[in-house]
Amino acid sequence: MAIPGLLHLFEVSRHIETLGTALDDASRPIWLPGLSEGEKCVVLAALWQRLRSLRKGASALWIASSAYQAERVYEQLSSLLPAGQVQIFPALDTLPDEEARPSAELTGRRMAALSRLAAGRPTLVVAPVDAAAGRMVPAEIFRSLPLPLRVGVQVPLEEVPVRLAAMGYQREARVEGPGAFAIRGDILDVFPGGADAPIRVELAGDEVESIRAFDPATQRSAVSLQEALVPPLTECPLPPDGREEPAERIRQAWEAQAARLEHLGRRQEAEAARRRGALHADRLARGEIFDGMAQYLAFFHPAPATLLDHLGHGLVVLDEPDHVKDRLNQWHLEIGEQLSQKLEAGRALPGEAGLFLEWPDLLAAARRHPLACLSSLNKRLVELEPSRSHRIEMRSPDLYHGRMDQLSSQIRRWAREGNRVLLVLATEDRARRAVDALREQDVPALFVPSVVDELKPGNAVATVGTLHAGLVYGDLKLVVLSDLEVIGQAKRRRRLGVVRRDEDGAHIDELPDLRPGDFVVHVNHGIGRYVGLETLAIGDVHKDYLVVEYAGNDRLYVPTDQLDLLQKYIGADGQAPRIYKLGGSEWARVKKRVKESVREMAEGLLKLYAEREAARGFHFSPDTVWQAEFEDAFPYEETLDQLRAIREVKRDMEHDRPMDRLLCGDVGFGKTEVAIRAAFKAVMDGKQVVVLVPTTILAQQHHRTFRERFERYPVGIATLSRFQTPGEQKAVLDGLRTGAIDVVIGTHRLLSRDVVFKDLGLVVVDEEQRFGVAQKERLKELRTSVDVLTLTATPIPRTLHMALAGVRDMSVIETPPEDRTPVRTYVVEYDPETVREAILRELARQGQVYFVYNHVQSIDRKAREIQELVPEARVAVAHGQMEENRLERVMLDFLEGEYDVLVCSTIIETGMDIANVNTLIVWDADRMGLAQLYQLRGRVGRSNRVAYAYFTYRPEKILSEDAEKRLQALREFTDLGSGFKIAMRDLEIRGAGNLLGPEQHGFIASVGFELYTRLLAESIRELRGTEAAQPPEPVLDLNVDAYVNEGYIGDSQQKVEVYKKVVGIRTLEEADELAAELTDRFGPPPEPVTNLLTVARVKVLARELGVSSVSAQGDRVHVRWHQGLRLPYEGLLPLTRKYRGRLALVPARTSQLTIRRYGMGDAELLGMLEGILADLRESWPVASGQ
Repeated sequence: MAIPGLLHLFEVSRHIETLGTALDDASRPIWLPGLSEGEKCVVLAALWQRLRSLRKGASALWIASSAYQAERVYEQLSSLLPAGQVQIFPALDTLPDEEARPSAELTGRRMAALSRLAAGRPTLVVAPVDAAAGRMVPAEIFRSLPLPLRVGVQVPLEEVPVRLAAMGYQREARVEGPGAFAIRGDILDVFPGGADAPIRVELAGDEVESIRAFDPATQRSAVSLQEALVPPLTECPLPPDGREEPAERIRQAWEAQAARLEHLGRRQEAEAARRRGALHADRLARGEIFDGMAQYLAFFHPAPATLLDHLGHGLVVLDEPDHVKDRLNQWHLEIGEQLSQKLEAGRALPGEAGLFLEWPDLLAAARRHPLACLSSLNKRLVELEPSRSHRIEMRSPDLYHGRMDQLSSQIRRWAREGNRVLLVLATEDRARRAVDALREQDVPALFVPSVVDELKPGNAVATVGTLHAGLVYGDLKLVVLSDLEVIGQAKRRRRLGVVRRDEDGAHIDELPDLRPGDFVVHVNHGIGRYVGLETLAIGDVHKDYLVVEYAGNDRLYVPTDQLDLLQKYIGADGQAPRIYKLGGSEWARVKKRVKESVREMAEGLLKLYAEREAARGFHFSPDTVWQAEFEDAFPYEETLDQLRAIREVKRDMEHDRPMDRLLCGDVGFGKTEVAIRAAFKAVMDGKQVVVLVPTTILAQQHHRTFRERFERYPVGIATLSRFQTPGEQKAVLDGLRTGAIDVVIGTHRLLSRDVVFKDLGLVVVDEEQRFGVAQKERLKELRTSVDVLTLTATPIPRTLHMALAGVRDMSVIETPPEDRTPVRTYVVEYDPETVREAILRELARQGQVYFVYNHVQSIDRKAREIQELVPEARVAVAHGQMEENRLERVMLDFLEGEYDVLVCSTIIETGMDIANVNTLIVWDADRMGLAQLYQLRGRVGRSNRVAYAYFTYRPEKILSEDAEKRLQALREFTDLGSGFKIAMRDLEIRGAGNLLGPEQHGFIASVGFELYTRLLAESIRELRGTEAAQPPEPVLDLNVDAYVNEGYIGDSQQKVEVYKKVVGIRTLEEADELAAELTDRFGPPPEPVTNLLTVARVKVLARELGVSSVSAQGDRVHVRWHQGLRLPYEGLLPLTRKYRGRLALVPARTSQLTIRRYGMGDAELLGMLEGILADLRESWPVASGQ
């Protein structure tokens, strides 16, 4: 979010004017010493704006020393400048020869920046030095690569698939993630690399008629655009012709490498090099795009360019040049070592290091541009002389750490000196609270969206934006304060990911993903196997059916209007279910047995809920000003469902019955912060808090987190575990007894009878399902008297959540932490050299590594192999069969950094949150389930560093089709992709089992999770007496063409999705919305699809009017009502006049209408039928419930 007007204040500064003039002489760099990070951003943004206004170079490049620093600068500049003008150019996380594809998002951000530069749009690009040093396609060639789209411009649609494929995009049936495109008739959907959302392009012939951004979750259009740019997604685009000659030179280069290896007697490596060269040369000659082809850039473009060449004559900014130089030199040492090892092994070609500029070359390229050097100290580089120094007198404000009385006094002093005071805070809520606090101190303060007009001497203005530090600028009589000065800690705004979940979150909704071969459950006939969607023609009428195969090859044809009777089978642990015989009696017996069990469980839940409602506990006070201050210090912007969970927990605590709430959310989604706020609230009322965790390592992690959050408050926090000495344990127990300790964190040791509290008020339980029976019984006792908040990282299915509404208090955090750096995922053959490189890369940045090896019998041997492979690393072993004390000691030592590599089983799958571990290597990944792989990958990427996950399979191993699909799903994992849905489904079933108890496991497996949940919801509603008697659904049997024809939607999965939505229509408005969605996604619907929607509208009206059936017999359609409903014959005579000759009323049969069809087409008949029922609803309010 830009801070409107702030830069305008700086642009008129004499310093900015002087700098603009000084940059006219490009032969001498300018130095700006003594600036803090925030000051650098403001000054350079203002300078760039001024240069643009004077037309002195439209774009600029800011070179930072690290990816972390580049992200911070990008975040602040984006807050100062209009949307889109600031682009980040991240470094690739792979070397050019590595056969591991960078994520589409990372490549997309790079290509989006280059595309803006190529299009001549004013852009300020921020890049870490290793990205700025990389060579790339020459600017003049790159200009022809992006696909520009503009309303009214011609785009030959038949050429688009070939062009997008050459740009690195993949054709899909449905666009959900970056780098995908789909074509349906005259509609093109594409998710451009680097974009926040995909776009939908509608063409009339070859002319672009409209461009709309759309939501990948709902597939609905959101915003109309006039133009869009689709950048390439490959770093080494191939020319359309003339590829054979460069390909032959590549083959010869590998042949020379092979000859060298043969001369050294290394025939096996030589043969591998020869095969690699032949394979790559053939693929390149054919124009294929593949991982690792970037190493051949110089073969196709003999004079590759750099990012500075793409800049034109724009400004270059070196941020801390000495750090930039050191980092680039260090980086060259790192890649030099890797490349020399690859060259020695014959896995790379000589000259690959030349694809990156060294420091002297980068500096020479930068000096060909206007060059500004920024330094927090007055430290200059000899290589940049002669230069000119310009000191801007700014200083950093003091830190006030939320002490608004001291800040108010300082603001009054600034005001007396004629200064203007601006508070730039991360959220509107924080900014408005600061304004209120200042007003309470009698300081004139106001919140404004724009600072241009309101910023005057004597008052304080607060607005929303991101600055990591404030500044005092005497020249302009201006003081800018950030979160750091006002609160004491910056609140990081969450970076919006390119893929967002819909507002309903992730939930089991599997029919759109129904594939032939999947198991399905028919409510009346049991479990069978889905064969596919089939269109049958009876006479001239077409209808789609879902075909389900049962035992003995019997087939059931399920009409699409009965889709609500069919569910995808979702069982536990992915086990195949038993297929039933069609027409047999066994399914009815199984369903009856499950229903009895479910009813018994529902009765128990309702009894427990009633007892809890009757119990009385402590009534916590409403939030205090201290609570607001404490919550404001949280360094991240809360997600919406995190805030909702916090409200629900506080509401329970302020009630006089004991709280018993379950909080679900993946690790890192913010559950701990909810617990911390609940703990603070309890402590504010003089109560003690217990945080109960299943392992000592989790206790240590929680202890650190609580200490950091509570450090500014006089709250006693302690840990109790068996690793403490008896003396340490006694001190903690005494502190709990006397009240000296407010919050205690520990394992089940805290549930021992010798633990006595002075005044316990809140118990937080983390992963209760991992405790034993005795501990659970003790927790049951506590639940009757104190508030209990239970945390679980295993997600709960939304359908179960809804079924249990009103009998189990649950909060769900489904929004992922979108500011988390994405995990770079590679699916590769196991190769010791790759493993060594991955471990050394992590060690070089003082990080740690998980090596997951799920074979306990040989895990020690594998650990020795890793130790021999990387003697520089300290290697430890951990697995579930170790003695418990020894296992916990190893894990604690690893947490404390005593080891670099942990060779472990899948015990790290849950409950591990070590920010310093950012590389994961999994052995035999193809033998693991997708949900398990998803959980394992979630153990890394918990900091601002790029994280790496290597899913390996054994060399020369032929993967099964299922294993290949699992690993491919992980490679391009998106929150809305099928891989995510499968993983979430498996995890949710696991969560359901944890919540419902092991005794329900078999019942879930016997009927499938969806039907189980439906039976549970029905039982709860029946027992509570909330299930009103519903008349049977109206049956429509109309002899009309009403189906989704192949020419409109060719993909059967999307057809099923549409049919499911049609079946779910309950109002005329929903029918209209679906018609609009279909038009948006697929174009104007043809008559059969329009008929399908009209049939749905007729069913809505029939349901409201109490109609039992609408059936066609010959050339007549009969509308019949349920017994007990009679039509008011006299009152309906006007209808017979309106539809003269078509509508017949029989006085003796006043529960039936007859419509004569003769001579009418399907659409006309359905339109009349809808019109008659709509008129009837208006004239007969009794049946419609008015």
